[in-house]
Amino acid sequence: MSARILVVDDLEANRRLLEAKLGADYYEVLTAQRGEEGVQLAKREKPDLILMDVMMPGGIDGYEACRRLKAMPETRHIPVIILTTLDDRDNKLRGLQAGAEEFLTKPIDDVQLMARVKSLLSLKVVIDELRAREANGKRLGVIDEDLRNDPLEQHRLVAGNVLVVDDNLTQIKSIKAALGVEHRVTVMGQDEAEGPPDLCVVSMTARSFDGFRVIARMRSGEATRHLPILAVVEPDDKQRANRALELGAHDIIGRPIDEEELVARARTLMRRKRYMDALRHRLDQSLELAITDQLTGLYNRRFLMGQLTPLAQRAQCGGEAVSIMVVDIDHFKRLNDTYGHDVGDAVLRDFAVRLGTNTRPSDFACRMGGEEFVVIMPRTTGDIGCLAAERLRRSVCGSPFVAPGLGHPIEVTVSIGVAASEESDESVDALLKRADEALYEAKNAGRNRVIGKTSPRAA
Repeated sequence: MSARILVVDDLEANRRLLEAKLGADYYEVLTAQRGEEGVQLAKREKPDLILMDVMMPGGIDGYEACRRLKAMPETRHIPVIILTTLDDRDNKLRGLQAGAEEFLTKPIDDVQLMARVKSLLSLKVVIDELRAREANGKRLGVIDEDLRNDPLEQHRLVAGNVLVVDDNLTQIKSIKAALGVEHRVTVMGQDEAEGPPDLCVVSMTARSFDGFRVIARMRSGEATRHLPILAVVEPDDKQRANRALELGAHDIIGRPIDEEELVARARTLMRRKRYMDALRHRLDQSLELAITDQLTGLYNRRFLMGQLTPLAQRAQCGGEAVSIMVVDIDHFKRLNDTYGHDVGDAVLRDFAVRLGTNTRPSDFACRMGGEEFVVIMPRTTGDIGCLAAERLRRSVCGSPFVAPGLGHPIEVTVSIGVAASEESDESVDALLKRADEALYEAKNAGRNRVIGKTSPRAA
């Protein structure tokens, strides 16, 4: 996997060594000598990963540089690996609390470094794809302003569900003591889950099950594919640690578990998960906005054309017929002028409900705009389409509409035009035009009626 990696270290020998190691795996390497320089370079160049030395004379150290990177919206999603010669608990916790994803001690083991780099870069690819799709949604205007706040900032410290997969009672007790203060901790096979997990802690030293197999299954399962996994390993068993990362674990922690380190790593993993979940949720919302009419909840014109075109083309090639009905609420402008737009909107919403309940699950009910609606009816001939339209007409005129704040019900009727694909060479536009012509005939004939219009050739 090719990527751009920023190395921040005050010693030229260290920079060159890391540049050579990373370059051998075809990574593009950027370098900086000072913390402040690294922050500015990261802000300008947007690397995929940052390797940050801690001890840098003059200006800010690696911890402060990491804090600044995680505080800026432009760079807070970039993973940071802290590099230091200080192999002690306090400095490791300080790095993790500053927002770093990992803490490696010099001299750096090449295999462990590359495993960490590949694991974090794989995650970064997913985040970048989600961010790119979100940016496209913003550019197209299908993401509302109230969705544009940075989700990573919104989901910093929120209680979550932690699933523990372990058979060591002492270790389970330690994990519960550490994470139970902020989160709901469930042990697989012992406790009843309170909801889907936000983090899974898996032991690689268990005797009653294979931890590697657990990770592999979680990565292949639809429900757990995006679940962050923290693997518990022996501190000197680098081979098993690297294997866990290769199979899909997002992070590792050594035994015996340091409770403060566990809390710091859990916070980082869960914060990143919520960030990615928020991005996916916003993308789902943007997709819904792109094809849905916001007032009625029906499909919009864009969706209508996307669905009708292939159905009409299929009918042109000898496939099953498709019918459409064009529906217009009679005298809707007068209703708006008499009662106001709030009442008019209430009528539109109520009509959308009746439209939905009087069409088949395979039909597509759409709002073209204003008081005009279209229903696409796949595998439907014109006569069946007219029967469906008549059923809808009776549902509308047979029961008055009730609007909030209005002291009396409102009588509403609709006029409907129906057309079916009856010619092998008829275009979508021609089909819609015939249905429109039928609608106008219904209106000119006195409204509150259904008229089906055949093609000139069929007539």
